[in-house]
Amino acid sequence: MPELPEVETMLRGIRTACEGHILQSLQFLPCTRKPITINPDRNAFARLSGHQLDRLERLGKRLLMHFDCDLTMIVEPRMTGLMLVADPPTTEHLRIQMKFRTSQADCTTVLFWDRRGLGTVSLLVPAELQALRDRLGPDALTITTDSLRAALRKTRRAVKPALLDQQLVAGVGNLYASEILHLAGISPRRRCHRLLRREVVQVADATREILSIAVRYEGSTLNDGTYRNALNQDGGYQNHHRVYNREGQLCPTCQQTVIKRIVQTQRSTFFCPGCQH
Repeated sequence: MPELPEVETMLRGIRTACEGHILQSLQFLPCTRKPITINPDRNAFARLSGHQLDRLERLGKRLLMHFDCDLTMIVEPRMTGLMLVADPPTTEHLRIQMKFRTSQADCTTVLFWDRRGLGTVSLLVPAELQALRDRLGPDALTITTDSLRAALRKTRRAVKPALLDQQLVAGVGNLYASEILHLAGISPRRRCHRLLRREVVQVADATREILSIAVRYEGSTLNDGTYRNALNQDGGYQNHHRVYNREGQLCPTCQQTVIKRIVQTQRSTFFCPGCQH
């Protein structure tokens, strides 16, 4: 967390405040908590001041801010990072403050907040950005059956851990992988190289459907309340989870089988043994 739907929600939430506007100032705020990772260093980001933010883009679980000076600022929220245009959940976890000039008299503020300090902020030139794109798999929100099939044929792993590999599919994390496989009716233990073409179709269709609906509901705010949208409000998709974090509860799909939890590559997987046999 945040995964693709949450980062896409952040992008849409801050777009009006910054896209097409001049960056007046970027300030790394004093913080006594675990520091976020900054690459190459804080001083490099001063080059962005006075330049226009031409375009926002999401790349997997990353938010890209393309400036007119051929530099791209990349924010990777990781576990607890948020992009905000409203008052933050706390002030002691604020990391970055950006002010954008929207007119001669007015400015808007965009904040990066991170409770655990696991997020990263990078500044890349075009060649470095292309190298990043080349390392990632196709975007999960628009993935096709053919591209998913090509990605999964590269591994003999179980399908659930494979979906978490950003080099195979960009954007899916632990929560949505469980939801996707449940909708597809595929066991999380199924080996990728044994998937039939119709099963890959089911996974591809479920991936696009689950992620699109999650974006519509502005992501999932779990029990810890960490994830918030750009206005510091809860997402809504947690109310529509079918299996995630529902161990021991009756499956809402078949209404016959109890949801189970297993551990795969040190991550919890939730599934219905009846629907996903």
